[in-house]
Amino acid sequence: MTHQSQLRGLSRRDLMSRGTALGAAFVVGQGFLLHARTGLALETQALDPGTMATLVQLARDIYPHDRIPDDAYLRAVAGHDERAAGDEAHKALIEDGVAALDAMAESAGASGYLGLGWEDDRVALLRQIESGSFFQAVRGDLVVSLYNQKEVWPLFGYEGSSFEHGGYLEHGFDDITWI
Repeated sequence: MTHQSQLRGLSRRDLMSRGTALGAAFVVGQGFLLHARTGLALETQALDPGTMATLVQLARDIYPHDRIPDDAYLRAVAGHDERAAGDEAHKALIEDGVAALDAMAESAGASGYLGLGWEDDRVALLRQIESGSFFQAVRGDLVVSLYNQKEVWPLFGYEGSSFEHGGYLEHGFDDITWI
């Protein structure tokens, strides 16, 4: 029985009580991804919700920050779904890349990439594909989509643009106390 067929016809309360469907913090349903702890939901347009859940974990493994919440990673990878809706080549790149990653994890005895419980095991798989176009597309997009979220800036001590305040020399140049 697939995850999607298990979730059809469930009430919101039933869905939330089921917890996680793929071994991560996400419940996957027909066309949506729901973060089990925060309640943040993403309706997918083109990519499979299981693919999106894997992308969130992949993003966290590529740029691991314990202080950044899962919903920031979810927003960071949402652009791949939007792009895949209008670009079949990108959709195939992402879906095929996740399928290949899942197959690699399954050959190691796990139930897909999300089934690998240890970060070290997931990173070992990523090192094997890091020169490929799938990994490079996800990693390259994350540099902007993750770190350009104003909600995560305070977690790194970044106060945002200083241009409108006269530049850093006159505003905050020597505010940092940890250097």
